[in-house]
Amino acid sequence: MIETHIRKVGNSAVITLTTEMLAMLDAKPGDALYVVRGDDGSLKILPHDPSVADALAAAEEVMDENRDLLQALS
Repeated sequence: MIETHIRKVGNSAVITLTTEMLAMLDAKPGDALYVVRGDDGSLKILPHDPSVADALAAAEEVMDENRDLLQALS
């Protein structure tokens, strides 16, 4: 586990990703990252992957099209 801290920058709160964290993500400054919430409430940081971006966009479109049905099922 790697510890990082939240700090305020303007009206936002930011975390710093260390060089070690960037290496683990195979990312560099300026790259896009995804933050996904797990079923247990945890957050997962994922590196940019075009196939993930396409899957998330498709899932969002399906959820938008079926919003009423999904809400009734929940």
